[in-house]
Amino acid sequence: MGPKPFFHTSSLSAILCSLLLLSPTVSAFYLPGVAPTSYSDGELVPLHVNKLTPLQSDDDQQLRSAVPYDYYHRLFHFCQPDEAKGGVQDVGPESLGAVIFGDRIKTSPFELKMRQNETCKRLCNEQEINARGTKFLNNRIRQNYAYNWLIDGFPAGQLYKNSNGQTFRSRGFPLGISEPGGTQTPVLYNHYDIVIEYHDIGKGKYRVVGVLVQPVSDKDAKNIDDQKATCSENPSEDKTKELRLNDAGDNRVTWTYSVYWRPSSVAWAVRWDTYLHVEDPKIHWFSLVNSTVIVFFLVGTVSAILTRALRKDFARYNRLDTFNLDDFSTADNPDEAVQEDSGWKLVHGDVFRPPQSTLLMSVFLGNGAQLFFMTGITIGFALFGFLSPSNRGSLGTAVLVLYTFLGFIGGYVSARTYKTFGGEAWKRNIVLTPVFVPGIVFGTFFLLNFFLWVRGSSGAVPFTTMLVLVGLWFLITLPLSVAGSWIGFRQPPFSSPVRTNQIPRQIPPTHNYLKPLASMLWVGALPFGAIFVELFFIMNSIWFDRIYYMFGFLFICYGILTVTCAAVTIMFVYYLLCSENYRWQWRAFNSAGAGAGFVFMFSLLYWIWKLRFAGFTSIVLYLGYSGLISFLFYIMTGTIGFFSSWAFVHRIYRSIRID
Repeated sequence: MGPKPFFHTSSLSAILCSLLLLSPTVSAFYLPGVAPTSYSDGELVPLHVNKLTPLQSDDDQQLRSAVPYDYYHRLFHFCQPDEAKGGVQDVGPESLGAVIFGDRIKTSPFELKMRQNETCKRLCNEQEINARGTKFLNNRIRQNYAYNWLIDGFPAGQLYKNSNGQTFRSRGFPLGISEPGGTQTPVLYNHYDIVIEYHDIGKGKYRVVGVLVQPVSDKDAKNIDDQKATCSENPSEDKTKELRLNDAGDNRVTWTYSVYWRPSSVAWAVRWDTYLHVEDPKIHWFSLVNSTVIVFFLVGTVSAILTRALRKDFARYNRLDTFNLDDFSTADNPDEAVQEDSGWKLVHGDVFRPPQSTLLMSVFLGNGAQLFFMTGITIGFALFGFLSPSNRGSLGTAVLVLYTFLGFIGGYVSARTYKTFGGEAWKRNIVLTPVFVPGIVFGTFFLLNFFLWVRGSSGAVPFTTMLVLVGLWFLITLPLSVAGSWIGFRQPPFSSPVRTNQIPRQIPPTHNYLKPLASMLWVGALPFGAIFVELFFIMNSIWFDRIYYMFGFLFICYGILTVTCAAVTIMFVYYLLCSENYRWQWRAFNSAGAGAGFVFMFSLLYWIWKLRFAGFTSIVLYLGYSGLISFLFYIMTGTIGFFSSWAFVHRIYRSIRID
């Protein structure tokens, strides 16, 4: 009987087909996450304010800043709650993920009473804005900054039409409006028409299920008393009534608002569906079909090539033992005689030789395994609806908590592989596994946070939160990693199916396509090609502050990425061994992780295409976080490529007889 094929395409096809059938049913599934609040007639409905974030421009669809600001930043001069009512208070406690992603939710002076329509209400005393504040406001308007309000925990938004003429709702609404080119003074919105949709649940109780805000600019607005103000009629239709702040001097602004209540048949449990939409689902399906075709083609090709080649290799190598030495000299036809060892069997005495920099590789592999399981479990939780958008920051919190508690896996994998490599500096391994990669991540994060702190941005993580992160690492991750390393070092090393020679072989010159740079290009391109469409939507979600919830598609793409990365790396390692190059460990890791280079180049193209940053801080933030994501992608995919190649090498050398 011949050897079993290394790949089983039928089972793989069944799994991928099942995932494809599952994806449309889970892509929009979520659990509410918070308990509903019911209100009676006239009961106060809280309006909380969050950070101001930039939106994409209407004229060129580009983003002009990446720096969020606190709503009560001193240069905005927005109305604050009266000190007699407690003043500005934090609404919390916020989750760790929400704080890290810059959410700063606070109380506001708005008073909304259930089902009571009110027009032209006074918000606070007339505000005087000096020249510095005026310039700050006008610059934020030119950069398309937007409010982010929460009414009953639900984000306020506005209607917009996409390129196909379809109407959708987007979170947030603009601070003002600026003409294309920015030559004229921007228009500041100082009046808000708040439209709140409610659902009648009976017994005189109602729940908020939708919020729309239409901002208006009205320079003639004036306060009358403590409650009312005067507003112009239809100011949005009269350009002469627009409020424009003069950069050269002080300005006075009156803030007003109106409230309108509308009944709705939408149930509270599905109110988030208005934001969880896909503008063009065909792109996602095209991405999935494209990626699936790539996987089937790649796995089928690799399976056919390797199965056929390995079957011949096994037969030829194993027949060698049935011949006597005289058979080689008496054979009439050289092709009929079994020639001397060649190809990958020739390096059997060196293929399991420890790689260079074994300590660094083991540390990378441990952290890569930790990242791999963290990513898979997080996407799985999101897939089954446990990371609801109503729980702000739940995704970031899940990532941090899972990475913290998966430190045990990182320590175990690192220690076991280091012991297999024959490493002796076990103390360094135990220390570097939970310190080296997290140290790079935290150091980069701290540096970028410093830029935000200098700019006075709400995105700057507070020092207390930094201490919490250090505490999580020191009290949980570090002990778990040490425990995993201790268990890993107590386990026996993975045994090699062949003995390693004392004297290493000389590596002959190799083909051009197997040289480091060329191999990294073609090996890294295929995994990136399987995910780049979904990566585009993820980057839109990150930089344009949109809700990403297509976790059904993402789960499949993650599986496709794993299979593609493993298959193409195995094929590369096979040809590398056939060229008698036994230094495959770092080559497999770097080639599989080379997709990170494509991810970073894609982020640069995305910057040119979708972003137009004017400030140095925004550029540093974008490049810094893009580089950090690419670095983590390199470690994770490199780990996938290494372990799949390691299993493959063990499999083929275990299947032949070697004297």
